[in-house]
Amino acid sequence: MPTELEATFASLIGKRVSIRLHDPEGGFRDILGHLESPFTLRNRHDNLIEFEHDQIFVWREVIERT
Repeated sequence: MPTELEATFASLIGKRVSIRLHDPEGGFRDILGHLESPFTLRNRHDNLIEFEHDQIFVWREVIERT
């Protein structure tokens, strides 16, 4: 059964999001791009970045400029 965050991210596939992840060495790292699945996003360099939901500190949808 999907978690609440997985269901939310599934509804945001194709949208641009910013996600702050807990870094294993301490601190945080940010990723920004378009969600391709509830566990991956593609950044502006066309790199596919995978993440786990338990790594997420905070996230938000980024509204695209028009």
